[in-house]
Order: sequence, then C-alpha cells, then structure tokens
Amino acid sequence: MSKLKVVSEKSFTNNSRIVGLLAQLEKINTESAESDVARYVTSKILHLVQSQEKTRREMTAKGSTGMEVLLSTLENTKDLQTTLNILSILVELVSAGGGRRASFLVTKGGSQILLQLLMNASKECPPNEELMVQIHSILAKIGPKDKKFGVKARINGALNITLNLIKQYLQNHRLVLPCLQLLRVYSANSVNSVSLGKNGVVELMFKIIGPFSKKNSGLMKVALDTLAALLKSKTNARRAVERGYVQVLLTIYVDWHRHDNRHRNMLIRKGILQSLKSVTNIKLGRKAFIDANGMKILYHTSQECLAVRTLDPLVNTSSLIMRKCFPKNRLPLPTIKSSFHFQLPVIPVTGPVAQLYSLPPEVDDVVDESDDNDDTDLEAENETENEDDLDQNFKNDDIETDINKLKPQQEPGRTIEELKMYEHLFPELVDDFQDYDLISKEPKPLAFEGKVRGPIVVPTAGEEEAAGNSGSLRKGVVMKANVSPKGDEGDKKPTFMDLEGEDIKDNGRTLQQQLGDQNRTFSSAHGLNNDIVKALDRITLQNVPSQTAPGFTAGMKKDYSLPLTVVACTKACPHMATCGNLLFEGRTVQLGKLCCTGVETEDDEDTESTSSVEQASVEVADGPTLHDSDLYIEIVKNTKSVAEYSEVAYPDYFGHVPPPFKEPILERPYGVQRTKIAQDIERLIHHSDIMDRVVYDLDDPNYTIPEEGDILKFNSKFESGNLRKVIQIRKNEYDLILNSDINSNHYHQWFYFEVSGMRPGVAYRFNIINCEKSNSQFNYGMQPLMYSVQEALNARPWWTRVGTDICYYKNHFSRSSIAAGGQKGKSYYTITFTVNFPHKDDVCYFAYHYPYTYSTLQMHLQKLESAHNPQQIYFRKAVLCETLSGNSCPLVTITAMPESNYYEHICQFRNRPYVFLSARVHPGETNASWVMKGTLEYLMSNNPTAQSLRECYIFKIVPMLNPDGVINGNHRCSLSGEDLNRQWQSPNPDLHPTIYHAKGLLQYLAAVKRLPLVYCDYHGHSRKKNVFMYGCSIKETVWHTSDSAASCDVMEDIGYRTLPKILSHIAPAFCMSSCSFVVEKSKESTARVVVWREIGVQRSYTMESTLCGCDQGKYKGLQISTRELEEMGAKFCVGLLRLKRLTSPLEYNMSSSLLDFENDLIESSCKVTSPTTYVLDEDEPRFLEEVDYSAESNDELDIELAENADYEPSTQEEVLSDSE
Repeated sequence: MSKLKVVSEKSFTNNSRIVGLLAQLEKINTESAESDVARYVTSKILHLVQSQEKTRREMTAKGSTGMEVLLSTLENTKDLQTTLNILSILVELVSAGGGRRASFLVTKGGSQILLQLLMNASKECPPNEELMVQIHSILAKIGPKDKKFGVKARINGALNITLNLIKQYLQNHRLVLPCLQLLRVYSANSVNSVSLGKNGVVELMFKIIGPFSKKNSGLMKVALDTLAALLKSKTNARRAVERGYVQVLLTIYVDWHRHDNRHRNMLIRKGILQSLKSVTNIKLGRKAFIDANGMKILYHTSQECLAVRTLDPLVNTSSLIMRKCFPKNRLPLPTIKSSFHFQLPVIPVTGPVAQLYSLPPEVDDVVDESDDNDDTDLEAENETENEDDLDQNFKNDDIETDINKLKPQQEPGRTIEELKMYEHLFPELVDDFQDYDLISKEPKPLAFEGKVRGPIVVPTAGEEEAAGNSGSLRKGVVMKANVSPKGDEGDKKPTFMDLEGEDIKDNGRTLQQQLGDQNRTFSSAHGLNNDIVKALDRITLQNVPSQTAPGFTAGMKKDYSLPLTVVACTKACPHMATCGNLLFEGRTVQLGKLCCTGVETEDDEDTESTSSVEQASVEVADGPTLHDSDLYIEIVKNTKSVAEYSEVAYPDYFGHVPPPFKEPILERPYGVQRTKIAQDIERLIHHSDIMDRVVYDLDDPNYTIPEEGDILKFNSKFESGNLRKVIQIRKNEYDLILNSDINSNHYHQWFYFEVSGMRPGVAYRFNIINCEKSNSQFNYGMQPLMYSVQEALNARPWWTRVGTDICYYKNHFSRSSIAAGGQKGKSYYTITFTVNFPHKDDVCYFAYHYPYTYSTLQMHLQKLESAHNPQQIYFRKAVLCETLSGNSCPLVTITAMPESNYYEHICQFRNRPYVFLSARVHPGETNASWVMKGTLEYLMSNNPTAQSLRECYIFKIVPMLNPDGVINGNHRCSLSGEDLNRQWQSPNPDLHPTIYHAKGLLQYLAAVKRLPLVYCDYHGHSRKKNVFMYGCSIKETVWHTSDSAASCDVMEDIGYRTLPKILSHIAPAFCMSSCSFVVEKSKESTARVVVWREIGVQRSYTMESTLCGCDQGKYKGLQISTRELEEMGAKFCVGLLRLKRLTSPLEYNMSSSLLDFENDLIESSCKVTSPTTYVLDEDEPRFLEEVDYSAESNDELDIELAENADYEPSTQEEVLSDSE
C-alpha cells in the first residue's frame, strides 16, 4: 500500500488534486467504504478529466497507477453510478488520446475487466441502457488494440450478448450504434465471424441497411462496415449469396448513387462497395455479381463518378471489384509452353523441367480459380486477430541463420587432376614471353584511341570508309553490301581488320561528315522515288540463286508482294552498287528495298543531323567505333538459334549511339491505370465492338501477314527477338503475347519485336498481356524503347524511350496451378503503352531494354582484339566451352604486358592478383551487357588509369554466361529451361556447361592458390532504381535476424564493404543505401554466395543495374541509357584501382569514414523479405492514385484503403526473383 502511494505521489507531483482523489478512491477500495463517497470521488475525477488535458495525460503517463485504481474500483464496486462515472472517465481518456491510450488500457487488463462487466450487466432484466451504451463504446475503442480480444470476447460469451441486444432493441438507435461498432471489432476475428453468421447476423445487417433511406445514415455506415467485415468469412459470404443479397446490395448502391446528388453520403456508398468486395472473394459471389448484371452497373456508375475527384475511392473500389469478377480466361494459345522446342541431351530427374516434361498436354488449357478454397473453411483454425503490430515482430524465414553454413569453407569440389583441364585457359601463368619483342622505350600508340580522361564511352554505331578508290562500294551506316564479291573472299580478312587509326585520319572523313553525306544522298533518292511504296524490308539470311542478275530486285523477299513499279525499278542507285546479290558460302545476306526507298527528310536536315551527331560522338573523334555492320552479318551467319533465324534486325545491323539528349523519368498521369482497366472491362460489356483478329502468330507456320494497309505488321524472327502472337482488339489497339523461355512454360518479360505499316498522327495502344512479375518499373516512370529505321537513316541511329499512358497491372488471364509448377501467382500482368509513330510506313522496333545480342558481343570482342596494341595490352580471347546448341561461350583475359621478358618482370606479371567478372546469366537483363561493354572498353583503352589497372590485376572475364538464352530471346533461362544462376552449387556439365566450367575456372584458381581478389557478376534489376551491389557478410546476416547478441560474437573482416563504398563515391549512378550484404537461403546456389562460401572469395558480389533510372545523385530523375551503363562499367574499373591502393600493405590504414560499418548498418535498416534479397524497402514514392496490382483483394487492403487517396500497397515477388 505504502509503495503504491509513493509511486502515485512521484507521478503526480504537479497535480496534487488528482493525486489526492485517486488516493482517496484507492482507500475506499481497500476499506469497502460507503458507495456515496466513491460516487462523489469518481464524479470529481470525471470533471477533471473532462476539463483538463493535463489530467488525462498524467493519468496515462508511464509509471502512473491511476488506471489500475480506476479498473480495480470498476471491478469491485456494486454501485451503478460509480460504475457509470468510471466508464465515462475511461471513454474520455481513450477518446482524446488516440491509439496509445487505448493500448495503455489494454496492458492494464482493461478488456478482460470490461468484458466481465458486460457479462454481469447482461444478467439484469431489462439491462441498463446507459450502462450497455458505455460498455460497448469503450470496448469498441480498445478492442482493436488487443490482439486476443476476439478470443476473449468469444470465451466470455460476449458475442451473443451484443447480438441479442441489437435484435431486441433494433429501433433504439442510441444503443444499437455502439453495439454495431463492437460487432465490427468482433468480426475481425474469422472464428467469431462464422459464429455470428450462424446466429443470423448477416440477415440482421440487411434489415438495418435495407431499403434506401437517408434517415440514420450514421447507423447505416457502421452497419455496412460491420457487414463488409462479416462477409470476409467465406461461410457468411455463401450465406449472403444464397439469400440473394448480392442483388440487394447492387440495388441499394444504385439507389444511393441516384439520390446522393451532393455526395454527402459517399461513405455509405463506399461501405456498400466494400461489402460487395468481400462477397465477391468467393466464386459463388462473383457468379452472382455477374448474373445480377453487376459489371454493367458498376461500370456505368463509376464512369459517372469520374468527373468528381472526391469520388475516386468509389471509382477505385468499383474498378477492383470488376477486375476481380472479370471471368478468368486462358491465354489464346495452343499451349503456354514455348513455341520452340529444344531436345535436351539429359532430362533432369527433379525440378521445373522434369515437371514440364511429365505434364499431360492439356493441363495448361485449364483455368483454375482454386484461390477461392471454396470447399474448405479454414476460418476456425485461422486465428488472425488484429495484425497491426505484425511489422514490429517482423521475421524473415529466408535469412540464413546457421552460422556453420555462413562461414566460408573452401571446398575443392573437383580433384586437381580434373581441374587440369583448365590449364590451357590460363596461358598467362605459363607464358615466358621469349618470342615477344617487349623491350621498347616507346610502345606503339594504340589504334583504339580516345582522348578521354574519364571513362571511355564509345558509340556502337559509326562508320569507317575503305581506303582505296572512291568508286568502290560505299560502306556506311545506311547501306552495306557485306564484303566484296565471292572471288575476292578467300582467306582475306574483312577490310576493317586492316584499318589503322592513321588510315581513318588520312581519309579526312569524320563520322559527322559521312553521316551528313548520307543525308544528302538519301535526299536525292527521295526525289527519284517519291511515289514508291515505302515498305521497308528486313535483312535476310536465306539462299538465293547464284546467277542473280545485277540490281536489287532478284533477292526480294517473297512475302512482300510489292507493286509492279517497285519490282521493275531499274533506276541506277550509284551509292548502292550491287545491293542484295552478294554471295556467301551456303547463305546470302540480302538487304531489302531500302536502296530505292525514299526517306523522309526534314528541312535543314544536313545541319541538324550533323550537329546532333557531333554531340553524340564528341568523345570518340579519332578512333574506330566498335560497330561494324559487315562483321556483324559475318558473325550472325555462325550464330546457332533454335528457330534457325534467317533475318537480322535493323538496330543490330545499324548499331546504336546513345542519343545526345537526356530522357527524364516519365511522370505518370493521374488515373491512367483505372482508365486502362475500364477499357478492358468494356471488352466484356460491349463484346461486339472487339475485332479479335490474329495478325501475327508464331505457332501457325502457315500464317500469312494480312495485306490490308491499315493493319500493323509484326515480326520477331531475329536474334534475341521475342513476340509470339498479336491480336488486333480495336482499330488501333493490339494485344501482344510473349513467348515462354524455351523448355519452360513461363518467364515472360523480355520483348523485342518489329512493327511496320504504321501511319503518323495515330495513337496506337499495345498491351503485352502475359507478363509475370507482380510489379514493374513501368509503374514508376520507365518507358519501353523504340528504334526507328527512318530516324537511323536520317543520322539518328539510336534507341529512344517512348510511350505514354504506361502502366502495369494484373489482368484476367491465368493458368492452372499445375501448369505454373504449383506456384500461387497464377494470374498474368499487362504492360500497356500508347505510341505515336513519327513517320509513315516506317519500320520500328520495340524492346524491354536496350538489346545486346550474342552476335553483338562477338563483334565487339573481335573489334577490341583487332584494335589493341599487343606490346602494351595482353589480350586473349578463348572459348570457355560450347553451349547446348553449339555456340561458343567466350572467355577473355586482359592484363598489361610485362615490361620485358626478364625474370623479375615475368614474375611480377604472373603474380598479379586476379579479378573475375561475369555477366548476362539472365538474357532479359541486357543492361548487364552494356555495363560489361563499358568495362571491356575501359580495360582496353590507352587511358593511363586503365594501364595502371592492367598492371595491377589479371582480368578473367566471361562476358555472357547464357549465350543460348540471349540468342533465342529468353528472359531468364538457358535452353535447359532453368535459371542458370540457381545452378552454381552443383552444375550439370551436360545441362549447364557455362556454369560448370566458369565454376571450374574459379576452382582451378583456388587449387593453385590464386584466389581472385574480387568476383563480380553483372545483373539487371527491374524493380529498383540506381545501381547497387549485393555481397556476403556473416555479421550482417546474423544482425538482420535480430539476434544482436550473436552478431556481436562474430568476428569478420569488413573489407567486403570497401568496393561498394568506393563506387558510391566515384560512380554517379551507384547507391550505397540500396546495397545489401545479407545471405539468404533462397540464394545459396547463386554465383555470389557459392563463390563466397565454396571458393572462398570474400569480395564476391552481384552488381545490379536498374532498367529504369536513378532517383539520387547526378542522374536523379533521368532514365538510364547505354551511356550511363557503359560509364558504370568503366567506373567499376576505377573502383578496382582504388581498391588496390587501399588494400596494399603500405596504405592499409583505411580512413574510418570509408568503412563506417555500424553506421551504415543502422542507416540501411532495411527489411529483407523472403524469398528475394531485392525487396529491400521498395524505393518508390506512393502514387496519388491508389494502385492495386493484385486485383484479387483477398489481401484485405484495409477498409480505409480508398480514403487514403495515395495508398500504394507494397508487393512482393513470389516466384520470379529479380535480383540474381
């Protein structure tokens, strides 16, 4: 007792009056004094609480016993007035203090005492109305703060007390209102919902909300909220459907929509929609909704609400219900397996490919809505009380917690004898350089010469002119015959191989001048051929007769029946020579009708184009570019694809120069998603308006392209192309379906296709309807890429970001869970965008990201090899292995040549530490190849820093780990149908040769005690902005499991943070706060984790580059282009040089600011959610518009969803992990 008083006095030193009253009340409790005194004291306390916020604050302050005294009195008193006084005090305290004071009351045992009081009060007959009103009011306020409230209420029998009160006093609105509020709290518990439903609560709610009336709107609002909560139980939802209440809800909604002209009762209208949303979570509810014409009703009412911004919550909820009820359809395909089949040498015993091969043929034709779980009521076992505090108890099951598994332990994996097969791939370790003339005071200058102090950014489209007489064939960006006629071919290297920088200068022809000349040439062609139909053709690689007559007509593609005037064209094209009939062994490369096609030119084209190209090529004025169209064609001939492609896409032939302008991240217009969804819903409502006409189909070999002039023509039959089927929906709207990865029935995201036959000034809408990721940067300002052939011919050979009204959302197409390999996410997503084409009858290409084909890589490597100075740079290109379809996987070694062949110099050369780099294990992440291109060009440049870097390290580089996937337009897998970055733990040499041998190289280095200092695998990321890294740390992994005691015990060298820290200081696109060093179970077979754990490389990283753009630093607000990606590759090299200086023994005293480990850990206190590392708090701002990607709404986005106008749910990838 005395102890209690001490605490009380200490707490209330500033308010002796309330202290005295509470002390008095406590004394009354212990001495069982007269009830009059208790009544008087409690009324005084009530007066103080009602009039003074200070009193309310101090009564709920930490350490106060005021609440215990009140509850103790409430429990013990038999006096009605005292009870009412205390209940009024509690209502005042809780009402004014928000959630914190309600939680405080719960922690003091308030809910149990009040429920007991409710039980006792219910025994009186009739019960005291005032007492019941007060008890229900206070319980409705504190219930949501008590996690176990639903269970307590059920055990105490409170559910039926409240329900019976409502039934008995239905007309007494003062009593019914708090009872309904408490009923809503009870219903948050699914077991309670079912129990109440059995006792007729659903029918009771419909009595209250029944026929339209504007009286008692407050009561109706609470009844609707309660009904929406009750109908989340499938049992109750079925009961409502069976009694025809779906039709009733729709009728009431239409009445309110018509009569609520001033929109004062929006919350009631929203409450009706919330009830519809709950009831349509089951299949029966959706069917009843459609049968009751619900789609049309909600479509028309929501369209009428669009004009009033305050009604957006109604529009959004209506949209969500309609999307959910839209009948699920299978994709209009014969099978969701890939159009192309590749027979594997070995069929895996387990895994997705094994399942695919064992599937009966019809399973992917089934649309299954098993999400509903209609036949199983799990409510009784599913105790999901209020989950407000879930975040506080956040636990990620995917984070590795086994310290033994986290400790790197070098495992040889293969015997030394087995690893000897890799000796020949390390010539630098055995070469004695006796045959080289190395002692040279003045090494020859590099042919590949860029006067750039920073990273070299080389455009990949440009031109060189053949030295020789001016009458020879023009070789340029615009048109090229591929080599001289066959007689000259022999063993002679293509002309570009013999070119030196001096030759190019001697010609006195800069890139700008040549492009300017082409513009003039094409202007004259335009004058000659103004009336010719401009059906721009593709380049093809197909057989033609060897006796082809001169001219371009004989090799024309048969599938384009051109007007006679074109076919008979014999006008001389002096700038073209004999285009289209030059023979190769076996196959010919033939260019289409471009030579005689008029090209749209603009006024002052010469000056405009020249100035823009000057800006583009300012950094590479006097060195040959890495793009050579002739060489590209040569390489393509040897590239093996499953579909045996015979065509080459123009962008890959012409090449790409980064545009000379910045492309800002697109601002998304408000309401674009719901507008698109409304247009999709119109398809169901006005089915007769839909054309539904197939205009492109890979699955039908006999399919012919429609000849009508107003239909777009599509194609994807070229390297890295991906487009399976196109259906014309409306005159200018097309649904596009992507091809699955080969030997798989999913992974659709990458696209690359050609469009022709367009008209300018027309807005064309494209919907790619079978994407799989649950969210995309297309929702956050990313645009698809377009390449226009007309623009390229007008000296603008670049990919540009295009499209308006872009959004990404879940659609009504789905596949069975069997076909999806048991995955839960069975619905597909739509990327939709609208494009206006600049030119008539152009040929344009669209891509997910900047394409970078396997043939492009081979071309770049050959150009680098031919241009380097062998006295200065040690460059070796070898073949790591052959892929499943017989393509070679290149392996590149780069370092500096030894100063001489003296023993000391050879020793220094051989003892340089290794850096091992790889990229493009996922074909759809083309940005990884552009970053790798930047790295390779920088390493091969004559930049003094690059020379220093070469002298520091030996670089082993596998620039493309998945050539087959890249060639065949896959998004994620190789031809084995598996994600190669999940095979590093135990790669199969027959199914995963590139991984098996890349790991073998690393195991060989470990075996000969030459462990790489750094391993980095380049990737792309579709869900986050900026460039960032994932690394491996035991300490940080343990720290993220919230076991801080365990993390303190871990001793770890924090050198793994050095390189990312350096990059965050020198690379504008790099963001340290997005980096993570946590090791997850789901990533244990990725390159990063295996190289760290098994090979023992501490600095083992994945470097992720955004597909979208940056939200920090120099490039903030801009979409990323190849210029920034290549710069990142170069900056990575600079970072390695700084790393060398920081880790060298002389300079090992690192500044503490560089590696402030603990601070960084606290700064980046990010949640790492299962199953993928990349869901570090989504870095996106919220939209003004509520966006619901799931469209299922079983995720219960909360009843306040649409009131919070800028709410955007965070989504989590379930299957298709983005990173690694």
